[in-house]
Amino acid sequence: MSIRIASLQRYPVKGLSPEFLETAALTRGGYFPGDRLFAVENGPAGFDPADPQHQPKIKFLMLMRNESLARLKTRYVDSITTLFIEEGGREVARGDLSTPEGRLATEAFLRRFMPKELRGPPKVLSAPEGFRFTDSRRGYVSLINVASVRALENVVGAPVDPLRFRGNVHLEGLAPWAEFDLVGKVLTAPSGVRLKVTKRIERCAATNVDPATGIRDLQIPKSLMEAYGHFDCGIYAEVLSGGSLALDDSLEPEQAALALD
Repeated sequence: MSIRIASLQRYPVKGLSPEFLETAALTRGGYFPGDRLFAVENGPAGFDPADPQHQPKIKFLMLMRNESLARLKTRYVDSITTLFIEEGGREVARGDLSTPEGRLATEAFLRRFMPKELRGPPKVLSAPEGFRFTDSRRGYVSLINVASVRALENVVGAPVDPLRFRGNVHLEGLAPWAEFDLVGKVLTAPSGVRLKVTKRIERCAATNVDPATGIRDLQIPKSLMEAYGHFDCGIYAEVLSGGSLALDDSLEPEQAALALD
């Protein structure tokens, strides 16, 4: 089996656009680097940064309910902790998310951009150390098998962008849906990264939204259930050993040790 990393992407702000990477440095037990560092509370949700607890994604702005977010192209520059927001190829907002003023500027833009979708004042939240605004409760890396997405295209009768599934790592070289057979196995990369595949990813209505246009144009979960009897696309993995992942790196299933007679 030859599995190749076709793309790497992070989502610095939950619900906003991806950023493409050439390499990603993973640490044991950690999250995908730079991923889901921020979220925008859609009205008061009770998040306490002194005691961060996983909360349902419906408490935040997200594509499942707020497809208009897909019309925004965002870029987060770590060195200056600043989020840049574009709409229609034009910069419409920027803010240093490490400062109250920068967060207020971002929140003010969102109030203008999507007033009817807000349940209360939007609030930019920053993830405390050791916490991320992921859908899953643990520090998972999400992997998408591009061949499965291509198979799904045949089911829905339309192109399906793998970015609909908002994964960190896109894989090529697997047969469609063969990623599910990797659950419980460990994948190794040339740098020494070891990823333990923990479970399949159940999909929600966020995947119905075209990530380029913001149009809710497909019924992905319904199509998955009708064609395959499940809502799943993609897998989660935990980082057992750190190192770097890079484009075109191979991932190999680790062979189980043979029992001695």
